[in-house]
Amino acid sequence: MEKTAQQAAAEFIATFTLIFIGAGASIMAHAGASDLIGVALAHGLALAIMVTAVAHISGGHVNPAVTVGLWVTGKIETIRAAIYIAAQLLGAVVGALLLRLVVPTSTWQGANLGTPAPGAGIGNGAALITEAVLTFFLVFTVFAVAVDERGARSKLSGFPIGLVLTMDILMGGPLTGAAMNPARWFGPALVSGTWTSSWVYILGPLVGGVFGAAVYWFVFLREPAESL
Repeated sequence: MEKTAQQAAAEFIATFTLIFIGAGASIMAHAGASDLIGVALAHGLALAIMVTAVAHISGGHVNPAVTVGLWVTGKIETIRAAIYIAAQLLGAVVGALLLRLVVPTSTWQGANLGTPAPGAGIGNGAALITEAVLTFFLVFTVFAVAVDERGARSKLSGFPIGLVLTMDILMGGPLTGAAMNPARWFGPALVSGTWTSSWVYILGPLVGGVFGAAVYWFVFLREPAESL
């Protein structure tokens, strides 16, 4: 039980960091103090550092889509997965609450506290596909560098994972906000009261995460019938 509590705390702190830094950078970009590159780097660095910092404790999921992907492939048991997701969502809410406290009201309200939303002219269908594809890249990479023992698994596996987040935001940021993470959407959405296209940011990352996990699992991780 003590170990589970430590794991939940690690997931809480890591997700709190991602929201405070990532959503905070999004708010600053909306205010004109940063740009897309700054937003992408803020998210990518926050994820890379936190995954590296807590991987030895909780595995460094920092994302319900990653946790669900690991769950459907049998890499995490149901109860622990549920605890992780609860910790991630709570961390996201606390991160958003602290942002609301420290950022001037007129600044965070203009950006809806950094809540991801479809860009101009982007319908919900296109946003859903975009979020799913971007999350596929993220979870596929998680499996490649942090789950597959034959890959580049190391204490620094958080950095390629962070780079995928950076890559995805550079492309998808203007389209959907590139959440790739239900917690990244949920915390700012709850605290700011912004529920635009909410189902896109729940379903898209979960579908993409499950698909990314399943593809890597069935194509690269399952034991072959005969050794070559």
